[in-house]
Amino acid sequence: MMRTICFYFQIHQPFRLKRYRFFDIGSDHYYYDDFNNEDIIKDIARKSYIPANQTILEMIRKSEGRFKAAFSFSGVVLEQLQIYAPEFIDSMKELAATGCIEFLSETYSHSLASLVDVEGFERQLKMHDEMIEDLFGQKPRVIRNTELIYSDEIGQIISDLGYKGVITEGAKHILGWKSPNYVYSSACNPDLKLLLKNSKLSDDISFNFSKYDWADYPLTADKFINWIDELPTEEKVVNLFMNYETFGSMQPAGTGIFEFMKALPRFAESKGITFSTPSEVIDNTPAAGVMSVTHPISWADEERDTSAWLGNELQKEACNTLYSLGERVRLCNDRRLLQDWDYLQSSDHFYYMSTKRKSDGAMHKLFSPYDSPYEAFTNYMNVLSDFIMRVQQQYPTSIDNEELSGLLTTIENQAKEINKLEDRLDRAKTMLEKCKSDKEKIVAKPKESKPRTPKKDIAAEIELAELQEIK
Repeated sequence: MMRTICFYFQIHQPFRLKRYRFFDIGSDHYYYDDFNNEDIIKDIARKSYIPANQTILEMIRKSEGRFKAAFSFSGVVLEQLQIYAPEFIDSMKELAATGCIEFLSETYSHSLASLVDVEGFERQLKMHDEMIEDLFGQKPRVIRNTELIYSDEIGQIISDLGYKGVITEGAKHILGWKSPNYVYSSACNPDLKLLLKNSKLSDDISFNFSKYDWADYPLTADKFINWIDELPTEEKVVNLFMNYETFGSMQPAGTGIFEFMKALPRFAESKGITFSTPSEVIDNTPAAGVMSVTHPISWADEERDTSAWLGNELQKEACNTLYSLGERVRLCNDRRLLQDWDYLQSSDHFYYMSTKRKSDGAMHKLFSPYDSPYEAFTNYMNVLSDFIMRVQQQYPTSIDNEELSGLLTTIENQAKEINKLEDRLDRAKTMLEKCKSDKEKIVAKPKESKPRTPKKDIAAEIELAELQEIK
């Protein structure tokens, strides 16, 4: 088997919250900073997403389909892109039509549901996959969970849902002496394959590419491909996973990042290195061994765990309060409540509350729209307080979840029965009108013999009377 590079790009932007004061609770039920969200999406689509798509399309065409890659979108970013940058959606469909792009599954809200709400996790995957299939015509079979979060327990859920592979982090404390450049089997199910991010090579593109003080600056395509070619011969898969904002935003166009990408296929081909989608890697590469992950890992911060979102008491309090509503919210069919429930689950809201320091703290601060994690917590909890009030107004806490579920089921069944009876009533009215029309035609004809009232006329009148009495 030839060595192959598996590129995967993540695209996500949350619905950012507006400044929501304590005095807004109970009076203002709209939580989002539309102006800021629109500006960010339009700006990043212009600088990064659209030119990056054009670059990928050129790479595919010039390589005659040999360059391949995978994308993962959150549902909430797709909603915003459809509103504010529909031209990007069109360019993504053009990429999909090449047959060289794979779309991955993930949580619709880019949420932490896999850690705290299994039923919500499954619901979000279903919502997301339906959206991807509707937009791009592909049904995802490989999953990239939020922030590459994975554990054996999560793997079991994913396996039960029928996915064949998971993309996650090649965390050093899990790998030990092992290399991320192999395919591994999940400890929960040998049929579920794991693709692990090569952090060093991925970060060299994402973070080091334009660093003048980096020892290997400048990074050129031939140098990068040589590094991959010099890996041990038995290491056949190099997984390069990164945010799509790498191209044009984190690494501006002036750094030469787009030219670097365009040159990769030519140098890779000269070394006999191919490009593959995650599904192709999983289908064509046997597992080198079993990988057990007893505690959740992610691709964030130095620890590569979930502390970026759940590392302090502020984050835990916000998360626990939110997900305590899960069972009750899922019982409702109020579109606005369900939409807010999805938007409030984005992991970014908890990321902004991080109190970490040093390099990780600087990264959290860079992406946060708040002046401090305490401001992020206060703003989020004010919004959540209003949301809780709205849920309780519709579904009072005096009724427990089991009783509420029974009542809602009864109401739903009664509504279905009423609809059936109304359908029968409409059909009976139609039949009666037809019978009256037929009768009038018979009466209008010359009398040859005494006309008889059609039997179906009588039957229709009887059924109509019965249905009107029931109604």
